[in-house]
Amino acid sequence: MFMEYAWLIPFLPLMGFVIVGFFGNRFREGGGYLAVGFAIAAFALAALTSYEYLTSDLYAVSAPFVTDVQWLAFGSYELNFGIYIDSLTCVMMLFSSFISTMIFVYSIGYMHGEGKKKRRYYAEISLFLSGMLGLILASNYLEMFIFWEIMGVCSYLLIGFWSFKHPDGDEASIKAASAAKKAFLVTRLGDVCFMTGLFVLLWSFGNLDFTTLFDPAVILTTDSTMILIGSLLLFGGVIGKSAQFPLQDWLPDAMAGPTTVSALIHAATMVKAGVYLVARSYPLFIQHADVMLIVAIIGGVTAFIAASMAMNNMNLKRVLAYSTISQLGYMIMALGAGGYVIAIEGAVHVNVLACVGFTAGVFHMINHAFFKALLFMCAGSVIHSAGTEDMRKLGGLHKKMKVTSITMLIGSLSIAGFPLLSGFWSKDLILEATMEPSTLGLPAGTIFLILFALGAITAFMTAFYMFRMWFMTFAGPPGEATEHSHGESPRTMTTPLIILSVFAIASGFLIFFGLADILTFNVIDRGAGLEYIFGHCGHTGAHILESIVNNVWTYVTLALGLFGIFLAYLMYCRRTIDPGRFNSDGESPIYKFLTARYFFPQLYNQIALKLGYGVAKGVEYVDRNLIDGTVDGIANAVVGGSGAMRKMQTGYVRNYAAYVVVGVIVLIALLVFLVKWGGV
Repeated sequence: MFMEYAWLIPFLPLMGFVIVGFFGNRFREGGGYLAVGFAIAAFALAALTSYEYLTSDLYAVSAPFVTDVQWLAFGSYELNFGIYIDSLTCVMMLFSSFISTMIFVYSIGYMHGEGKKKRRYYAEISLFLSGMLGLILASNYLEMFIFWEIMGVCSYLLIGFWSFKHPDGDEASIKAASAAKKAFLVTRLGDVCFMTGLFVLLWSFGNLDFTTLFDPAVILTTDSTMILIGSLLLFGGVIGKSAQFPLQDWLPDAMAGPTTVSALIHAATMVKAGVYLVARSYPLFIQHADVMLIVAIIGGVTAFIAASMAMNNMNLKRVLAYSTISQLGYMIMALGAGGYVIAIEGAVHVNVLACVGFTAGVFHMINHAFFKALLFMCAGSVIHSAGTEDMRKLGGLHKKMKVTSITMLIGSLSIAGFPLLSGFWSKDLILEATMEPSTLGLPAGTIFLILFALGAITAFMTAFYMFRMWFMTFAGPPGEATEHSHGESPRTMTTPLIILSVFAIASGFLIFFGLADILTFNVIDRGAGLEYIFGHCGHTGAHILESIVNNVWTYVTLALGLFGIFLAYLMYCRRTIDPGRFNSDGESPIYKFLTARYFFPQLYNQIALKLGYGVAKGVEYVDRNLIDGTVDGIANAVVGGSGAMRKMQTGYVRNYAAYVVVGVIVLIALLVFLVKWGGV
């Protein structure tokens, strides 16, 4: 009964968007409580729907619940609109709606002083949530793309929320506007790839429904080259939306928006949509091992590059932004590694090995959502209290903000992979999955061995920069901003922190209580053919625990993480190691290189200037001279012709009679010519 009404899950926050958008100023906090109410209702319905599906006969036989209606039909092509519920859908909509609800509640305190602008804020975040939930429940790629674009528009509006009047002045407003435009334009590159991929898949399959595209029998009869091209184009959309190499540079600049927006983008919506697209598209991606290899390489390179850029950054929110990019790279790398094993081995090893990659990637996405939302909201609490994001002006805040300090410590330990916290379990599974192709001796085993090394180094860097951030903010002597801090944030802000910190500790243990069997992709050989299913891989909690405990690399990566924490402690808490020895007061080449963000902003500017500007000039020339010229020429010809015809309208009957006589003479002459010389 609940699954049939699952379409209400994205519709409820959409109602919040409309009501708050039009009438928000008539309610308390600009309609903030209304937005919270609709988010809670969406989460409650998502929970009921998920429970109904996971206890149903459909889940028992690994079949999705699908209902849709025909939207458009042209020739042999058909486009539908509906909902698609399986285990992946349930998990995604649960954590997205729950974490978004926590952020909405937190916003009541954080955005309290924004005046009438609060109405616009709560309307936009409600539409943002509606877009994410609609994308998750979509039954086909076109429907997913529509909600994908809704989130793109919302991200532009929310990142540029302070474009008109930033609390820090006009310069900050200009930066916010610039960051919003950058995010919009860079992600459009990925969106164009996504849209082009839809055309390729529609032409190849006849429709874009998941039930059709994920059917092994249909895939076998479809042009393999078209599937390859379509899959790569879909992944191009992932690169843009989830800020993967080389389009990763827009996400740190997106910190110009309110911190609550940053938490929403980084934890519950937007960038997670790209990871979800890879997981959802697994049946297509695994048709070509090269696609999964590219996915893994992009993820591993992104994880390493982003982590290195966080090592010396002094902005509290930007460190967390680079951390998000790096962790997204981890997820993509795991999905690529698991898919590569499936693509090479087929159904031979999938039950034992390959689904570890899928499980690890999606599991880390869930864990990351909890501790990253926690970390961003802790950062917002610090900014709300101390009034700055510059860690050099902070320090010693633990005494004034104990709740924020402790909860942020829990989040930092979790993302660093500290034993028994949520991040430990999923990060270790990711590195195990990345090593698997090399262990099996598969063709690209050496590449995956390199990716494993990058992942291990990234684990060390993650632990280091997260505790560098925590020690600079909460430990040591008080900074100038700390002295002016008004203390702990209100309960509307600290309560979500406490709730999320519990999940940052405990969500990892869910893998031992059935979550591993839900978060998986399986290939089953039925004899008559293969079958692709989400769920029921056969992994148990005991198997995963045994795999982690008996893997020597678990202890290597754990030692690297602990060493990173200890090094940060010596450098930024005890001060027994001077950080200046490593950066020469910002003059070392490596320090400059990392501060310049690998020169990606300059590269983007040059591409925009040389290529983008040149293309724009060419388009302008064609528009002015060819298109406008043709239109203007036709218009001038009509005007000139009408002017000439107008001169013939004299109003004198004798002139008109003369025209008739001349016309008759011409017709007679033409007739004589045709009879005498034309043979008529």
